[in-house]
Order: sequence, then C-alpha cells, then structure tokens
Amino acid sequence: MFLRNHIYPIVMKRLILLSSIILITIGVFAQEKWSLVECIEYAHENNIVIQQYELSTQHQENQLQQSKYNRLPNLSANVSQGVSFGRSLTIENTYESFTSASTGLSASTSLLLWQGGTLRNTIKQREFELKASFEDLQKAKDDIALNITASYLDILFARELLSVSEKQVAQTQRQLERTKQLVEAGSVPHGTLLEIEAQVAREQLEVVNSENQLRLTILILAQMLELETYSNFTIEEPTFPELRAQMSVLVSEQVYEKALQNRPEIKRAGYQLESSKIQLDIAKGSLFPTLSASAGIYDDYLNSNQREVPGFIDQLADNHRENIGLNLNIPIFSRFSNRTNIENAKLQVNSQKLEVENVKKELRRQIEQAHINAVAALKRYTANKTAVKSMQESLRYIEEKYNVGRVAPVEYNNAKTNLAVAESNLLQAKYEFIFRSKILDFYNGVPIEL
Repeated sequence: MFLRNHIYPIVMKRLILLSSIILITIGVFAQEKWSLVECIEYAHENNIVIQQYELSTQHQENQLQQSKYNRLPNLSANVSQGVSFGRSLTIENTYESFTSASTGLSASTSLLLWQGGTLRNTIKQREFELKASFEDLQKAKDDIALNITASYLDILFARELLSVSEKQVAQTQRQLERTKQLVEAGSVPHGTLLEIEAQVAREQLEVVNSENQLRLTILILAQMLELETYSNFTIEEPTFPELRAQMSVLVSEQVYEKALQNRPEIKRAGYQLESSKIQLDIAKGSLFPTLSASAGIYDDYLNSNQREVPGFIDQLADNHRENIGLNLNIPIFSRFSNRTNIENAKLQVNSQKLEVENVKKELRRQIEQAHINAVAALKRYTANKTAVKSMQESLRYIEEKYNVGRVAPVEYNNAKTNLAVAESNLLQAKYEFIFRSKILDFYNGVPIEL
C-alpha cells in the first residue's frame, strides 16, 4: 500500500516527464529544416571526397616542410661491439691465440653547402605544389556545392510535382462525385462512372510514384551529406522571385573574364606550370658540382685476455680522434642522364603550357553552355507559363460544359492531362533556369544561395 500511495505516483510523474522530453526532442529534430547554405557547409566538413583532398593538402604541407628541413645538417651516432677468438696479431707484430673484445664509439655530421640551387628550387617547387593542392581542394568544394544545389533543387521540383499530382487527384475526385450525381439522375451512363474511377486509380498511382521520386531525391542529398540517417531530414522551402521573360542573364564573356581571375582550376594549372619550370631549373642544377662539409669524432676500446691493457677511460682518451672536411663532387659523365632529364623537363613545361590553355578552353565551354542553357530554360519557362494559363482557361471552360453533360469524360480527362503536363514542363523549366543561372553566378564569383 505504501508503494502504491507514495512511490508509484513519483515514478509515474518521472516517466511522464521523461516521455515529454523525448517527444519534444523528437519533434525538434523532425521539424529541423536544412537550408541550402547549411547543406553546403555541412558537406564541406563531412563529405568523404572533401576529406580526401584535405589529407592530400596536408601531405603537400609535410613535403614542403621537409624540403626546408633538408637545409639542416644531419647527425648520427654509432656504437659497435665485437669479440675476436683464435690467433691474432699482437702489438709486437707476432701471432698468438687469445680472445679480445673491442668497443667503438663514433658520431658524424654532414651539411650540403651547394648543389646547383637544388635545395632552394625544391622549396619553391613544393610551395607551388601546395598552392595547387589548395586549389584542388577548393575545386572539390565547388563541385560538391554545385552537386548539392542541383540535388536540392531536385527535391523542390519533386515536391511541386507531387503537389501537381495531388491536385489532379483532388480534381478527379470532384469529377467522380459529380459523375455519380449525373449517373443517379440518369444523365450519363454507368460506364462513364467506371471510367472516372479508373482515372482516379491511375492518378493515385502517379501520386505514389511522385512520392517515391521525392524520397529518392532526399536520399541522394542525404548521401552527399554523409548522413547516417535521413528519416527526419528535410529542407527549407525558399521563396523564389517571380521569373519574368525580361529577366537578364549574365553575359558569358563577362563571366568568363572574371572566372579567369577566380576559378581554382585556372589557378591550379598556373601553379603547375610554375612548378614544371622550377623542375627544369632543378634538372639543370645537376650539371653543377656539389659541395658538402662533414665532421666526426671516434673512440675505441680494446680488452684482451693476453695481457694487461689500459682502462676504459684511459683508452678512450688515448684513442680519441676527430675529423673535419669538405667534399666537392664534380659531375663529368653521367651516361647522358642529366641531359635527358633536362630535355624531359622542357617537354613537361611545354605540356603544362598546353594544359593551361586546355583548362581555359574547357572553362569557356562550360560557361557558354551554362549561358545557352539558362537562356533556353527561361524561354521554355515563358512559353510553358503561357501554355499553363491557356490550359487552365480551357479546362475551366470544358469543366463547365462537363458539369451540364455537354462534354464527354474523355475530352475532360484529356484537358486535365494536358494541364498536368504543361504544369510539369513549367516546373522543370523553372528549376532548370534557377540552376543554370546559379551556375553563371557561381562562375562570376557569387556564392550559391537560394
């Protein structure tokens, strides 16, 4: 009785409170909507392709740092221990059988002083390669931004297409109710009612197909974002300005001129060209002598069972020696490998120059194609907008005649189908124009947003 009167109410209150928190949390996540900017920013942080390019950039940073470290001297130490058995040469220049142990200690360092400018040029080359890697990363981010924008607009298009299908079903449902009344009044045959019911079933199936297409577009975007689950994933419904026939489209020539200054693929090609030029200087540097400095210290200790020997410290002091020196390596004949490397480096420079021109031409083609597609989409939108208005007026007129039994159901259904097709074409042209115009803005240096 005590548990029922005291503990049970407390437990129930806590369960109710916990359930409320869970429901509120689920509701918050279910209502969370992603904007296009949020999708792009999230992808830049989590997309696997972007992460791979970031790792490649970090690798280039390490390569640059190592090329700077290569200017430093190296330092190494060596400790050796050996044991000798049997007949060996003594200090009296005679051979005797005895056992001896030797210990060797040494440390050495070397420093490259001059190698035809190779160290300096390698650092410069690594700097250009790092810059090119950063541009590769930016290009990957730009590509994922465009892909996400296209997928985002696909979702919006699928939503509106689903709305058109649902509206058509609702309209056919009203037609079905009206037909039932006409059948009951004896104005139309019962077979007409069956045809309308079949029409409702077909349109409901189209709604199901539209819903599946919407789910598929959501799945594609969720996968681009690397989301583990997308059951509650949804996007915002932006408000687009009304598209008009007189809307201006950016001039492709102006967009191209600005893109030449901003686009990462252009910058990357330029950096790669500079890197190839420095590689030619490195190849030429192999023709020059190499000057290096070295230094070292050495100590030995010998222990023998033949006779008394000085102690460890005394031997190290007696056997201690040092050395310092310069080494000049002059290339005389390398089986023409240096000359071949120079010629190949020249070919690489010329090849990279052609690559720069090829990248410019490809960029120009993409911008021209985007401009043509945007203009064509705007024209299609204008034409379909006129067609939709005409179809709507035609359907209204036919529906009035159908309601009084002056038009056959087939003619009425054809009018509805024509309107649905026109609305679908209008939506497709609308979102295609928005996407193509965003591409032009993107090449023009304008961030993507809706």
